[in-house]
Amino acid sequence: MKALIFAAGLGTRLKPLTDTMPKALVPVHGQTLLEYQIRKLQSAGINDIIVNVHHFPDMIIDYLRENNNFGSNISISDERDNLLDTGGGLLKAWSTFAPDESLLAINVDILSDINLRDIIDEYPRNQSPVTRNPFLGLLVVKSRETQRYLCFDEHDNLCGWTNLATGETRPSSFHHSGEAGSLSAASSFRLLAFSGMQLLSPAALPLLQAYNSSLSEASPLSERSSRLNPSFNKFSIIDFYLHIVEHALGTLRALQIDLPLLDVGKLDQLSQLS
Repeated sequence: MKALIFAAGLGTRLKPLTDTMPKALVPVHGQTLLEYQIRKLQSAGINDIIVNVHHFPDMIIDYLRENNNFGSNISISDERDNLLDTGGGLLKAWSTFAPDESLLAINVDILSDINLRDIIDEYPRNQSPVTRNPFLGLLVVKSRETQRYLCFDEHDNLCGWTNLATGETRPSSFHHSGEAGSLSAASSFRLLAFSGMQLLSPAALPLLQAYNSSLSEASPLSERSSRLNPSFNKFSIIDFYLHIVEHALGTLRALQIDLPLLDVGKLDQLSQLS
């Protein structure tokens, strides 16, 4: 099993810190966010790690080299010419470095008390799904107040997405009852917030590749020909998950955590740790 650390983001919510450094190198209690995630992965027994880069990419590459990769085997998925978002970034890293392996993908700016080993140990228990669809992976989620939720059925299978503030739901075949702005808006489903962590089966990769290809086919020829890297499109991983749900291509299951989790991608949240 390999792990991907999403470190390519622009870090706009952490400005002005990220005017001079990538978000991954922002320090928290004397340790960069990137080192924190590498240490978390090492403690779970994962030493084969992929780090994607875009914003100040050479600073991250030099930082890892100067620290001898913290003793891990680290590969760089370089997006400096074309920022691919979470879906395209995951596809490029996975298909390039670990096409036959499961992939644990985590956001660099998520700090939590979760033991990543618990995610890995839970994974094989879900490979005989209730549905006939193939098991594609675990989505680590948390019960917390937000506006946008992933929705799961009684078997913890992903079945949709909703924005309670607007009443919007996805995919189009997914419906809920209730009024916008109410936590009862999807009362027949469990509403859980995505944590930025997921463990995906190799069975998900060809579906991800097919989804990426469908985006290319849907784009105008002029747009396709102008892409710096036409092999990988820019898209959100959540869009892919909802595509899986809409077309019943596989099962994505919730792994709910009740431990503290902090997204330090914003200055106000980062200041809580100072």
